[in-house]
Amino acid sequence: MQYFSGDKIRLGILGGGQLGKMLGQAASDWHLHTLAMDSVEDSPANGYVREFILGKITDYQDVLNFGRKCDVLTIEIENVNLEALYQLQKEGISIHPAPQSLEKIKDKGNQKDFFLKKALPSSPFRLYSSSHELKTALIQKKELLPLVVKLRTGGYDGKGVFVIKETSQMDSIPPHDPLVAEDYIAIEKEIAVIAAKNSRGEIAVFDPVEMVFDKEALLVDYLLSPAQLNNDLSKLAKELAEKTIQAFDINGVLAIEMFFTKEGELLINEVAPRPHNSGHHSIDACITSQFQQHLRGILNLPLGDTKMICPSLMMNILGADNYSGPVRYHGIDDILGLKGTNIYLYGKSNTKPKRKMGHITILDEKEENLLSTMRYIREHFSVIA
Repeated sequence: MQYFSGDKIRLGILGGGQLGKMLGQAASDWHLHTLAMDSVEDSPANGYVREFILGKITDYQDVLNFGRKCDVLTIEIENVNLEALYQLQKEGISIHPAPQSLEKIKDKGNQKDFFLKKALPSSPFRLYSSSHELKTALIQKKELLPLVVKLRTGGYDGKGVFVIKETSQMDSIPPHDPLVAEDYIAIEKEIAVIAAKNSRGEIAVFDPVEMVFDKEALLVDYLLSPAQLNNDLSKLAKELAEKTIQAFDINGVLAIEMFFTKEGELLINEVAPRPHNSGHHSIDACITSQFQQHLRGILNLPLGDTKMICPSLMMNILGADNYSGPVRYHGIDDILGLKGTNIYLYGKSNTKPKRKMGHITILDEKEENLLSTMRYIREHFSVIA
């Protein structure tokens, strides 16, 4: 790209949540003309992009009309209308991830099939048309418990994932949705790697992070960067991430969640073709943030340096139990003065239990200091209504 004029590039974001907001903030550094579409007017991205358009990202005509306003189109969530993306691609709009790649990812059954086809290591799985079919297989002993069961489409932030240890727990799963049933894996650590690619063929990979999950909500409680892995395993995880982004042929960032098993294997759990919760630490802790890296990838610009500036801990801010309604932040004065701590509030107007309302990044060279600061924040700060 010999000449660059950010104001002349119309970048569309399908989805107006916190990822759309932070992508819009990163794009403003280069003065890109950003647009976002969401069905909720007070979405976090509204006010952080040049144009905010009301519409459903699952609706063919809404996505088509929105995409025709853009030069480059990207997503902040996978649940978008694929047929509209294919039509926009025919009309010459640059779409990242390309609909061919997104089709392999947005359906977790297709995703697992793709891992198998490309010899990307993942846990054994079976596909079922409904929870009734899976429950029958359990009763007939064709499936053995425990299992991890996932809705093939529509799940996010722990929703649509079920750990089944007793057959009766199948009743909590929507009855008519297609499912993926995966072997329950004994895990030593859960890690994630953010990889990025542009159409020049450049690939850049961030260091692995170690994720600790909220067992009730099945979403990330906090993550540590770098992950506590030996050098050989860290190198292997980065190599697997590079192989994965090449296989999917994604431009922009691809988040690869992995299991390090008790048996010493490295298995891919899931991938997401967009900025991801497991990369939020990069805003403060790395030379290039995942959001700027995504822009570099989808605009075919040189990729940024992924080097870590400082060890970090990123903790999600979740809505407190027993509180639903207009949001209030309790104890914010107690944490804003903490050394090495940055708080990011997503701007969601209403809270509910376990809803992601923001995140906090803590920087410190010592892991024990990161953990002690997190404990202090847990005791003094909460999201209530």
